[in-house]
Amino acid sequence: MTIVLTNDDGIDAEGIWSLQKATELVFGTKGAIAAPIRQYSGCGHQVTTHAPISIQQRTELGEDTYAIDGSPADCVRVAIAHLYSDVKLVLSGINHGGNMGVDVYMSGTVAAVREAAFHNIPAIAISHYRDRRREFDWTWAAETSTRVIKQLLEIQLPPQSYWNVNLPHLETADLDTIPEIVFCEKSSQPLPLGFKVDGDRVTYAGRYNLRDRAPNTDVDVCFSGKIAVTQMGV
Repeated sequence: MTIVLTNDDGIDAEGIWSLQKATELVFGTKGAIAAPIRQYSGCGHQVTTHAPISIQQRTELGEDTYAIDGSPADCVRVAIAHLYSDVKLVLSGINHGGNMGVDVYMSGTVAAVREAAFHNIPAIAISHYRDRRREFDWTWAAETSTRVIKQLLEIQLPPQSYWNVNLPHLETADLDTIPEIVFCEKSSQPLPLGFKVDGDRVTYAGRYNLRDRAPNTDVDVCFSGKIAVTQMGV
């Protein structure tokens, strides 16, 4: 059985190596990495159909490690239709930032597992909400993701479904605690809109932490310091 790991932050991002550690803790194997050669954050379900896709085997990082010049969805398509014939699980992440609510439509992290679900391959997207006042602890993220993955694998997914997981960003003093895993709904509210103006150009400057926190939605659960888990379909 082949387990494929991917992301949208790129193959050199710390999050995917944290996810690989979690995979090793759960399965006793590191899994195969098929990740974008560069960052594709916010690319949504973009795919490449009219140009060649370059594949570089990065043996210095591991034998089954491929840097792919394409989107996260491209990476999954290449992995399941070209690199491997027995993919049984796709894991995407750990994303450097949350993917809650309507984020899932813009997210390359989530698009990767949606692509897997199209082909009836079980899949889990894991993102780590970021409070910019503190740094990520990737060891904690790996250990926490291990627990989440183990629990989700015990639940039978309906056909063409997948899991979207958002880890909270806890205070350093709270990292010894085990956050509660909460199964919840996806928020239906958009990100706050705001733009910084520079002449005839504008740059998105919406404040992520001010988004709607309706009870029992992934946003409220994650912002409350718990692990938000949402079952989604294609």
